[in-house]
Amino acid sequence: MDYTRYDWTKEEILNIYNKPLMELLYEAATVHRKHHDPNTVQVSTLLSIKTGGCSEDCGYCPQAARYHTDIEKNDLMSVSHVKAQALRAKESGSSRVCMGAAWRNVKDGPEFDQVLEMVRTINKLDMEVCCTLGMITENQAKRLAEAGLYAYNHNLDTSEDYYKDVISTRAFEDRLETIDNVRKSNVTVCSGGIIGMGEKLEDRAGMLVALSSLNPQPESVPINALVAVEGTPMEDIEPVAIWDMVRMVASTRIVMPETQVRLSAGRTQMSREGQALCFFAGANSIFAGDKLLTTPNPDVNEDMEMFALLGLNNQKPFEKHAQPETVEALDSVLQALGEKPKWTRPGHTIERNEAAKVKSKIVK
Repeated sequence: MDYTRYDWTKEEILNIYNKPLMELLYEAATVHRKHHDPNTVQVSTLLSIKTGGCSEDCGYCPQAARYHTDIEKNDLMSVSHVKAQALRAKESGSSRVCMGAAWRNVKDGPEFDQVLEMVRTINKLDMEVCCTLGMITENQAKRLAEAGLYAYNHNLDTSEDYYKDVISTRAFEDRLETIDNVRKSNVTVCSGGIIGMGEKLEDRAGMLVALSSLNPQPESVPINALVAVEGTPMEDIEPVAIWDMVRMVASTRIVMPETQVRLSAGRTQMSREGQALCFFAGANSIFAGDKLLTTPNPDVNEDMEMFALLGLNNQKPFEKHAQPETVEALDSVLQALGEKPKWTRPGHTIERNEAAKVKSKIVK
């Protein structure tokens, strides 16, 4: 049966998610083997090029300026520093560098120009380049593509219904609009979410409905387990069970067969056996390195030991899509438009986010 569909319903996905585990694993592994090499995993390195001070109120995020999380705020990295980090990542087996900046949205100007130069620099190292910079316009997406960007990450985080209980400073529709802007360029889309934030199973299914309804579906879907950071509104939430991660990975694989499913945040809480089950269920991408922006991640040497134990191979860059060409800044046909898009600010109040904000003021 061909599972490539764009009209999955929440009820259908819930039925998949809740199947007896052995049946679910068998079905997911069968789909995975039909569309991917089960012994190859894509390895990415996530680099925080600008840390902390974000104006958003995402309930899970230690980089939000309004919470007290002891995150050291850093200005935008230099291009030379980013290049050095990229070379280190390449030597350790990563095929992709994903650069994250704690911005609400991209603003035209010197900092964005500097990011464009980072993209050019890494692409010339024959590595896939991904950015996660917040919301972007169509012109900004095309400028990133012109510089040689391979992928743009913008997670939906959760279902549209539960989204309003996590974030109040931007709307779910803004995320979809950003993904649509990326699709108007030749950049691939990376978009997923987080489980374990207090959502219901229906919300996990709802997120997969939203992602699988995108046509084309995202080339990469990160599945994150909440890492509860002290000082954030979600600091007291218990870690999600490994069985939930396995079921979520398997359901994602069945619903989006061509997508690379990335086992992302929360791997430090997973045993090798648990991660092996996730790979069997269809995960074929991970983040390597000791940090994911600001939260802990397994050491790259530990990951390579696990790969050797499981007989997994590192995917080479540009196996799924061709390497973009880089247009130098002086040869660019695209210019900054000085846009000031009116991204949404819903304005509703999330009680636990407000409580964390008040607590932060007291601590400070």
